[in-house]
Amino acid sequence: MASAQLSEILKQATGVLAARGEGVLLFDEDDRRYLDFTAGIGVTSTGHCHPRVVEAAQRQVGTLIHAQYTTVMHRPLLTLVERMGEVLPEGLDRVFFANSGSEAVEAALRLSRQATGRPNMIAFHGGFHGRTVAAASLTTSGTKFRSGFAPLMAGVHVAPFPDPTHYGWPVEQATDFALAQLDYLLQTMSSPADTAAFLVEPVLGEGGYVPGNERFFAGLRERADKYGILLVVDEVQTGFGRTGKFWGGEHFGAKPEILITAKGLASGFPLSGIAASSELMAKAWPGSQGGTYGANAVACAAALATLDVIRDENLVENSAQRGAQLKEALQLVADKHDAITDVRGLGLMIGNEFRDADGKPDGATATAVQQEAAKRGLLLLTCGAWGQVVRFIPALVVTSEQVDEAAAIWADAVNAVVAR
Repeated sequence: MASAQLSEILKQATGVLAARGEGVLLFDEDDRRYLDFTAGIGVTSTGHCHPRVVEAAQRQVGTLIHAQYTTVMHRPLLTLVERMGEVLPEGLDRVFFANSGSEAVEAALRLSRQATGRPNMIAFHGGFHGRTVAAASLTTSGTKFRSGFAPLMAGVHVAPFPDPTHYGWPVEQATDFALAQLDYLLQTMSSPADTAAFLVEPVLGEGGYVPGNERFFAGLRERADKYGILLVVDEVQTGFGRTGKFWGGEHFGAKPEILITAKGLASGFPLSGIAASSELMAKAWPGSQGGTYGANAVACAAALATLDVIRDENLVENSAQRGAQLKEALQLVADKHDAITDVRGLGLMIGNEFRDADGKPDGATATAVQQEAAKRGLLLLTCGAWGQVVRFIPALVVTSEQVDEAAAIWADAVNAVVAR
């Protein structure tokens, strides 16, 4: 009898077969050591197998694994809700938990439409919000996330994100353009009376690690207030200290009505959620929130331990400090190579953009350098519409010495590929 195999459509960014992990390190089955600067796409915020997270999860597994939260309550969930109140932006005092980022995005979409009675959502070009039908309909970071299963969900309109590198403009000009085009969209395609929410990432993730800016978010807030539109901030990748502040939107004074979180929330266990005010959450229709595995007891226990570790080990501060160190080191490499045209990001969320001699996005070179780095023991990922950006997204526990080691490997990998 033939054995089953993994779908060949699921592509791997590296050839590593991981056997164990410790902090920022992964080891394969031959015990070869790798610096993991992918963190499971920003998931293992406290590193691989942090002792306090492991202990919390092991203890919970021996007590209660699954207590379906629309059937019975459990203490890890109730405690996590209380603890989230310590870190959520002011006024967001109601939480709903799910499993994945896509589910949380769809919960935010559902709440936005039900609370406002309006059908339309405005997303921003380059944003990534998930792979399920509604989430993919809101995603414009690449066609691979939304093609081949049309028709997508109706009621979605897309406005520009102020990406200075893409447009080739200074950030002020890109911001002027983005806000002007948003006004044009509201005048010509989605009337404010039909618009439920703006959905935006503080930093484009899959779209190329492009930070927003304070004036852009102030402009969104001004228009949201003027027209009664909700501001929904997708912090799936930028939350829990990733950008050097607890929430990425804090860099820009973003004040959302709905915040979406996932990834780093539980250090590798599936858990996501949305937060809103009690007044707004009460406008959700009865029975519209639920799910079989949401707020799993073990995932909640891991999330509580994650919050403890982030606080006790000052990981938000470490993200800011190590991120500045890493960005400076990467810029030194870029200064020696015309192929790297931009080093950008916040905290431990940094992208290196590759372009060819004609100034066009160069995904082939970015991938070649990413693969060369993996051969040398540094695991990285690409992103951007053309795969032209190599991203650094290590666990928040990364040390100064590990940053230096990663930067040295990166320099060698770039030299090996670009200098040919």
